[in-house]
Amino acid sequence: MYDICCIGHITLDRVVTPGKEVFMAGGTSFYFSNAIRNMEVKYGLVTSIAETEMRFANELQAKGIDVTVYPSAHTVYFENIYSHNQDHRTQRVLQTADPFTVEQLKNTSAAIFHLGPLLAGDMSFELIEALSAKGKISLDVQGYLRKVEHENVHAIDWGDKRKALPFISILKANESEAEVLTGEKDIRKAAILLHDWGVEEVVITLGSLGSLIYKDAVFYEIPAYKPAAIVDATGCGDTYMAGYLYKRVKGESPKDAGAFAAAMASLKIEAAGAFSGTAADVVQVLESFQH
Repeated sequence: MYDICCIGHITLDRVVTPGKEVFMAGGTSFYFSNAIRNMEVKYGLVTSIAETEMRFANELQAKGIDVTVYPSAHTVYFENIYSHNQDHRTQRVLQTADPFTVEQLKNTSAAIFHLGPLLAGDMSFELIEALSAKGKISLDVQGYLRKVEHENVHAIDWGDKRKALPFISILKANESEAEVLTGEKDIRKAAILLHDWGVEEVVITLGSLGSLIYKDAVFYEIPAYKPAAIVDATGCGDTYMAGYLYKRVKGESPKDAGAFAAAMASLKIEAAGAFSGTAADVVQVLESFQH
């Protein structure tokens, strides 16, 4: 029985920034797992990957992460190209992986399942429904809003959203994803609508502008903590959610969990690759902004 179990594909990523080009592991599951591994929580990852990239899963296991790997014919292969504005990127998908199944997860239990679909077909409604009977569901909705055509990623609406959202306890979306889901440009109206559709807790990340959390008819505005340098924004949202769910499973309030998550994301953006710090490092950032 895990406190938190993340389900998602590890990807092969080509990340291009104005300064350099890097080939690396990626995906929600990769960044989330690295970010939470040094926290005091019982954590497990369920992923699916091709034999050619099995080293990525092995490297996570070597860091002490409990990883369950299901074979896939291919590994998801993303290309992310960032401009000087790190809040925006151009993305292509060069390979896709096999979807997760209800059967694969039948013996996995957790207080919170964090779902990180990368593409619309990764996880079925039936999987969400089955997991919700065993624990709370946290969802990073981005994958359900991505359709791949000729390697290009197009924004789409989530066809099963009205059926699936009542099974989601915590929903994470960025500003544009919230608009695609709800049709609302006003993020507060979008959050209220998502709640009305069944989500208990709505987390909307706003990049360098911070984040907004809505629960029990209360809005929590979370500021962004300015990083010392902007090096690599890939995985910042996943790092944020690792910090947020870590604090929520420990019983912290949405406001305090959001502040911790924002500080964790700030540390992440200062270095290439995944977050490797500790809770003490995050607290230090919080304290530095309070003085």
